[in-house]
Amino acid sequence: MGMGPIPRLRTLLIALGAILALVVPVAPAAAAPGDPLAAAAQVEPAVVRIDTAVDYQGVIGLGTGMVIDPGGLVLTNFHVVQGADRITATVGGRPYPAQLVGYDRGRDVAVIQLLGAAGLPAAPIGDANILAPGEPVVALGNAMGSDAPLTREVGTLTAFGRTVEAEDTLTGSTDELTGLFEFAAPVRAGDSGGPVVSSTGQVVGVTTAASVNFRMGPGGKGFAIPINDAMGVVGQIRAGVPSDTVHIGPPTLLGVGVRAAPRDAPGVLIQEVMVGGPADRAGLLAGDIIVMLDGTPLDSTNTLTSVLDRHYPGDVLDLTWIDTLGQTRTGKAVLTPVV
Repeated sequence: MGMGPIPRLRTLLIALGAILALVVPVAPAAAAPGDPLAAAAQVEPAVVRIDTAVDYQGVIGLGTGMVIDPGGLVLTNFHVVQGADRITATVGGRPYPAQLVGYDRGRDVAVIQLLGAAGLPAAPIGDANILAPGEPVVALGNAMGSDAPLTREVGTLTAFGRTVEAEDTLTGSTDELTGLFEFAAPVRAGDSGGPVVSSTGQVVGVTTAASVNFRMGPGGKGFAIPINDAMGVVGQIRAGVPSDTVHIGPPTLLGVGVRAAPRDAPGVLIQEVMVGGPADRAGLLAGDIIVMLDGTPLDSTNTLTSVLDRHYPGDVLDLTWIDTLGQTRTGKAVLTPVV
């Protein structure tokens, strides 16, 4: 997904987010032993409420994040900010416009920068590797909205190394999120991207929950990305080092809204083509089926997005598609930045 005028052209789920931080007195008192809510209070000043908007659909959404650098760097889920034309992040009651710095789509991790931010409280980062089943945790989130108190979902760790299926309801594609830990707490849309806090008052995970166009299963449980894994991605993004999985900056634009092709056909079906976009200039039309991009056969919308994530504005990609008359056609698309 990109941040352009057509949300569906950024083919995974659009989960719009808003992360307002709770206004809390500076330096909360240390948590009392066995009091998970007091432990979580130590992290609350660094919680970010994220609000996003997609202009084309007129859709708004909300999510959560956490400050990881006083200069306004924020960790959240990719699906919280994916597809957003505008991101507003609120910390300590102050809203900031935000920009996407980079992301790892497969791990559902994104980093955004709050513009004009300085001196913000950073979340204390812990170690998920020392967690044990039965340990209490608290998930902090924005599920009730930016004008309401933070959600504070108390639960216990139940399992590690979980794999969960996430569905993009816009494109029909599915992704597997792996290596998650599970906790017994009723997290909801809007809690996505928020911190999971241990009994010592440190962040040990990033909540990954359902949102506007992002469905996860099984329901009724909390799942989180271990903070060690998330911070590994953060380090790569901060270093500005792209890879096959990490994309630096906003997604590149092909300019199509797609769905999986019918079961008996290869490729991905174009539902919409953005006027003046790369696909439009290459000659693609709604109803065409893209079967190959940059030499890669497209067996799903996931493959399309993974190919695009490896490229940057100005790259020229070879396209092969089948038009509505059944004729195979080829062309080239010059990728553009999302604006």
